[in-house]
Amino acid sequence: MRKIIFLLITVFLFLLSCGNDKSYVETIRVTIGAEPQSIDPSFLSAIDSMIYAVHVFEGLTSKDENGNIIGGVAERWDISEDGLSITFHLRDNAKWSDGKNVVADEFVYSFRRLADPNTASAYSFLITPIKNADKILKGELATEKLGVEALDDRTLKVYFESPTAYFLELAAIPIFSPLRKEFISDNWTFSPKTYIGNGPYRMIDRKPDQIISLELNTNYWNKDMMIAKRIDFVMFSDVSTAYAALKEGSILYSYKVPTADIDLLRKEGYLVTTPSLGTAYYALNNTNEVLKDKRVRRALALAIDRNYIVENITKGGEIPAAAFIPYGLKDIKGDFRENGGGYYSVKKEDYKANIEEAKKLLEEAGYTNGANFPVLEFKTNPGVGITIAEAVQQMWKENLNIDMTITQEEWSVFQKNRQTRNYVVCRADWIGDYLDPMTFADLFVSTSAGNRVGYNDPEYDRLILEAKNTIDNKIRMDNMHKAEDKLIGEDMAFIPIYHYTSCSMQSPKLKNVLVDTLEIRRFFYSYIE
Repeated sequence: MRKIIFLLITVFLFLLSCGNDKSYVETIRVTIGAEPQSIDPSFLSAIDSMIYAVHVFEGLTSKDENGNIIGGVAERWDISEDGLSITFHLRDNAKWSDGKNVVADEFVYSFRRLADPNTASAYSFLITPIKNADKILKGELATEKLGVEALDDRTLKVYFESPTAYFLELAAIPIFSPLRKEFISDNWTFSPKTYIGNGPYRMIDRKPDQIISLELNTNYWNKDMMIAKRIDFVMFSDVSTAYAALKEGSILYSYKVPTADIDLLRKEGYLVTTPSLGTAYYALNNTNEVLKDKRVRRALALAIDRNYIVENITKGGEIPAAAFIPYGLKDIKGDFRENGGGYYSVKKEDYKANIEEAKKLLEEAGYTNGANFPVLEFKTNPGVGITIAEAVQQMWKENLNIDMTITQEEWSVFQKNRQTRNYVVCRADWIGDYLDPMTFADLFVSTSAGNRVGYNDPEYDRLILEAKNTIDNKIRMDNMHKAEDKLIGEDMAFIPIYHYTSCSMQSPKLKNVLVDTLEIRRFFYSYIE
């Protein structure tokens, strides 16, 4: 009998100790949204895809809990005196989830795949700082000419067109992860047997439109620092359903929130708001016959009441946008956005004047009081984009006598149509990939895969190319200011709506979810209290 009592006490004490030990956690169930378009590192095109990939793969660099750049697969690196190359020294204990060593050639393969025009990656423009990448993307050089070289299994050298100090930040983005060529196929990301990564977690199950399950990768070099042992990413296409799941406890976190319920979420203690380096905008197809006219584009921009949108619809502390590049990026001195100012007023008291200017511009373009203006088709995916579009639809009708239809598309379909420019007007946004204004400015050069509006201006291209090819930071910043003056101030290539904050739903039980200003969520150190 005493043995039984002793065993019961032992079990009780063990369970009690486990309950207070952050390393002993249940499966963490979260949702990032609907089925992702792709979780292939070379084909990542949105934050949701990035979140999955950052758990399974690791690049040359990584980020610590405070968002600072630290070594990833590379334990150290040497930057040449002229800044035109970086030599990365890989860790001896960097391994894939199947136990094989990570070698430098696997980075070479991945980088070449990203630069290959046949890959047609939406993020291929991020590789253009690497020597010859731009010419390769244009089909002028073979991928073997890319400025990346495996000196041996443990040493990788990257060559640049010009000094690129921010490459260490780029290298932490999952698209720059190493890849195993032998596993790559059309469907390799759908099976745990082929979706082999080198990051903190490995895939153990994937059911499309249902779930992606990850567990700790025991071959990961830094596995002892990971707290979460298993993460289940549950698919929800509807944020209201995700909200219900959070309240009942079947999930603990949702990347997206039902904006109509933000006040209630805040009251219930589920709302988490963090800074974000991003801008929501309306993409205007610059090749459309009507939208080719920059007077029309500016008129549409001026007729939107951004204060109404952020105060009555999004309600997450967003900032009305009078420009594209957001606050939070350094200039030569001070903040880039503060120094650059806005390209129209977003003050409440100036909205009526904006409308009057919009009417005059539309009249100059030949559409007095909206006469003969075609019905605009607007595309968006399910969510708050619909509510915002309905508000803008009313604003354009009341202020300019312009009609707009709203088409709702499933996420993957919408992404594809946006990337192929199969739209007239659509919802869009951009979250910075690194802490430099170039992460926004580079997006709209004519050759950029991220240029979803068809903007094509030689002067803009020249300014950005010159900024990328100089080591003089004053010239860099001056050129980027001039480029934005052209892009928004003169041409209004698209319509900035608001600068993001990041709102998520999180159970009070879930602790230590890392969210950086680029909006990538990391559940590495998360635990249930």
